[in-house]
Amino acid sequence: MVVGKVIVYGGRGALGANVVNYFKLHNYWVGVIDLANVDEADTSIIVSKEADWSTQAATVMKGLEEALGDEKLDAIINVAGGWAGGNAAHKDFLKNCELMWSQSVWSSTITAQAAAKFLKEGGFVSLPGAQPAMKGTPGMIGYGIAKAAVHQLTKSLGEENSGLPSGATAVAILPITLDTPMNRKWMSGADFSTWTSLDYISALLLKWTKGNDRPKSGCLIQLITKDNKTELVME
Repeated sequence: MVVGKVIVYGGRGALGANVVNYFKLHNYWVGVIDLANVDEADTSIIVSKEADWSTQAATVMKGLEEALGDEKLDAIINVAGGWAGGNAAHKDFLKNCELMWSQSVWSSTITAQAAAKFLKEGGFVSLPGAQPAMKGTPGMIGYGIAKAAVHQLTKSLGEENSGLPSGATAVAILPITLDTPMNRKWMSGADFSTWTSLDYISALLLKWTKGNDRPKSGCLIQLITKDNKTELVME
């Protein structure tokens, strides 16, 4: 028996796949938006990375209309994005800035537009922030400015007249480092006890989707993990 419907934007990544499987385990209909099909999902809306911002948005809106009909979503969870480093002198500085902007900001604004149209009253939206972008990020400027824009978008969605349905909650989760297989591969000497577990985040998102202990709309939620225990710092 399906208890609700959610969309996961970025459902092919490590965190996205975990969220998809976690919600499926708890009897949710789960759709994904990504660059390719996700077999575990109930439907996949595929966007082309070669398409521009407005074309990607149009593809998502059409896909959601076809998948949902007259039904509405309980939540839209955006865990899309990537990482690129580099300061202002880096040879690929502008290229990396453009990549980070398209991966994080395009998907987040499309999520906001989709939420305004397809979310239930009292629904839930989560956007992909980053704790390091709360301050300067000289070694990864493109990443920092894109995530800072997502933070601002979240705060805007939390205000009145944002366009979201009545009673909806929008937040951004701001991890430092996620405990993923790729991170373990590339940072094998790191202290894994300070990395945030994917299962922890999925459980948190499910709880908030259900309306339990939700933060205030517009909240930026830092995930601070120490000794394998994660504390939520909200602002």
